[in-house]
Amino acid sequence: MKKHLGSILFLFILISCQSESKLTFEPIKLQSEECDGCPKIEINIPNALDDSPVSEAINRSLSEEIISILSFTEDKTIDSADKAIKSFTSSYKELKTKFPDEVQWEATIDGEVVYEDENVVTLKLNSYSFTGGAHGYASTSFLNFDKKQGTELENWELFDDLDGFEDFAETKFRIQEKIPQDTNINATGFMFEGDSFHLPNNIGYTKDGVQLIYNQYEVASYADGPIVLILPYDEINLYLKRKMKS
Repeated sequence: MKKHLGSILFLFILISCQSESKLTFEPIKLQSEECDGCPKIEINIPNALDDSPVSEAINRSLSEEIISILSFTEDKTIDSADKAIKSFTSSYKELKTKFPDEVQWEATIDGEVVYEDENVVTLKLNSYSFTGGAHGYASTSFLNFDKKQGTELENWELFDDLDGFEDFAETKFRIQEKIPQDTNINATGFMFEGDSFHLPNNIGYTKDGVQLIYNQYEVASYADGPIVLILPYDEINLYLKRKMKS
């Protein structure tokens, strides 16, 4: 009996430690005002509740992303999601007074936590905006954070061997997209600048591995949509600064 109690106690402690290492989030929803002359805006993102530097960094970065997506001005007083929503609305109303037939603008932003362990946490932000023209624009952004340092990580900070990772990623990209290894990276219609492979702007940790996302127009046409490449941890751990479990 004592033996079983000891095993149960160990399991309880293990689960408790794992739970304590997880950050606490609550979903928040932001919307524009509802009126005939207003754009449609809906934002659904996680809000970090813990009183910690990394939670502050997460909430600050999410706010900055929202401002970047919704604001069309250089107004530095726009320092919150609410102000960004008002700025987007004002820009639309101003245009509508000049061009009454302007099609209604819209913007949606959805964020979620896609990876977390004791060292890092990654959020994925999917956004779509339409501000006139032939079509809207959709994009995905990854935000990676060092939980112990309480800081957002730049892409290069994810790797011990960035050059080695880039070479490996190119090989896997060519296989996935059926580009012969001995040809120009743009041989099948891609549009890599300088005819040389490069990593995307958005790289993030996920439960399946490191995910690379080339957004529309980044290396291909709008019609091609986003290009996604997932590299399992057991294949790339030698390049990573933080070794991950598959």
